[in-house]
Amino acid sequence: MLGAMNILSIQSQVAWGHVGNAAAVFPLQRLGAEVWAVPTVLFSNHPGHGAFRGTPLDPALIRNLVAGVAERGVLARCDAVLSGYLGGVATGEAILDAVAQVKAANPAALYCLDPVIGDSGRVYVRPGIPEYLRDRALALADIATPNQFELEWLSGQPVATLAGAKAALAGLQALGPRCVLVTSLAVEDTPADCLDLLAAEGGACWRLRTPRLAQHFSGAGDTIAALFLYHRLATGCVRTALEAAASATHGLLRRTAEAGATELLTVAAQQEFVAPSFRFGATAC
Repeated sequence: MLGAMNILSIQSQVAWGHVGNAAAVFPLQRLGAEVWAVPTVLFSNHPGHGAFRGTPLDPALIRNLVAGVAERGVLARCDAVLSGYLGGVATGEAILDAVAQVKAANPAALYCLDPVIGDSGRVYVRPGIPEYLRDRALALADIATPNQFELEWLSGQPVATLAGAKAALAGLQALGPRCVLVTSLAVEDTPADCLDLLAAEGGACWRLRTPRLAQHFSGAGDTIAALFLYHRLATGCVRTALEAAASATHGLLRRTAEAGATELLTVAAQQEFVAPSFRFGATAC
């Protein structure tokens, strides 16, 4: 792409730590993108720490913020909308309205949906959100970035083998998004000390394997979704986007683990976004 990339990112915001927009905006900026960040919730920290303060935002405020951006006359220059964690179903509808406004101004703009539902067999969002993502949002998405659990939930298909993962991925594409990235994938032939990622578009499917780290860090999914969107926009190639996003995210996670930190070292490890320490290749599958 020529010129600065412009991305409207509508997702959670925390004061401390790196999840949601706090995990997505800076990596995108470090790569040279302009990011118009709109929060869906304002929390002191990720709720996974056991306690937090703050509140979901009124969907009317989200609509108002997007309207203010639109009034600047810039939506025609918006290349993509990125959405993540929702405070509720009404928030999702406000996001879809924003997507519609952007696409009306720039029909070439993409919508990347990170369908945040849960992980490790557990739903951790409010009731109604998973169904909204499946029945409403996916139909309008160009790109979706579920983890394995979310892929199973949204497709209604078990994912225990590579063939099962590919079938579920195809099922998700049938619901709307032509490009899908599946993260944190562990199927029967995935070594215990590794994790896989799958990405598919246009009838091609690519698999990438990285070492599994002992720690789990909140915000990793938000980061890789943003990076995948950026590189898919920049190159138009799903394989290149998978390799670049996975390599950078693994570098960030490894640096964070080595430092013994509990939150992603998004700023300290920023070089990983532009020149990853580890580069992983994808293979056709």
